[in-house]
Amino acid sequence: MRKWIHILLGFSGAFALMITLLITSVEAVTYWTPGYYEKEYRKYHVLEAVQMEMEDLLDVTDEMMSYLRGGREDLHVSTIVNGQPREFFSEREIAHMEDVRGLFLGAIAIRRGCVLVILAVLALLFLTRADIRYILPRTVCAGTILFFALLAILAAIISSDFSRYFIVFHHIFFNNDLWMLDPSTDLLINIVPEPFFMDTAARIGITYGISVAAVFSLCLAGIFLTRRKNSFLQHL
Repeated sequence: MRKWIHILLGFSGAFALMITLLITSVEAVTYWTPGYYEKEYRKYHVLEAVQMEMEDLLDVTDEMMSYLRGGREDLHVSTIVNGQPREFFSEREIAHMEDVRGLFLGAIAIRRGCVLVILAVLALLFLTRADIRYILPRTVCAGTILFFALLAILAAIISSDFSRYFIVFHHIFFNNDLWMLDPSTDLLINIVPEPFFMDTAARIGITYGISVAAVFSLCLAGIFLTRRKNSFLQHL
């Protein structure tokens, strides 16, 4: 019975770890990638669409990212558009971004909860005298494979028709139509066109894949070392 409890705890920790890495990958691409937004803006000719200088557009982007992270209380940002000073975000965009901010801050709260789950799992395994060197690598490897398989299936479904599932995503997470912006009046939709979201999703996937591969490799190494040690002890 205790063995199955340890396995269940290990799987719980593995899933919490996978969610933590996923949210961290999103955060890494969104906030910690120098030059990414500038590259995307040039790639999709955003400067021409919004009639702004790169420096001004990047300043607006920095303020928007700060708002999403909770670093500022509102999204009233003044800038220069087509040579004229104006508020970059319309009232509709500000209302929509308030919902988006809720998603970002909610994800951070979920990650915090997952970290607590991981710590609780480790504490329980330790208190119940589990063989952590045996249980953790195996359950994390198995949990990673299962979680990644489910995520890969979801990614394959979304990539089959990105536009459709982009709309489905908004219907799931927003209870209004504020996200349906007008390119002729709302500048936000011009700085983050649909191809930008596709590039970002791909970059997040690569970042997440690398982090998961690193964890998986460490666990495999732990399994190999444990087996090698046991084999050595049996021959003594």
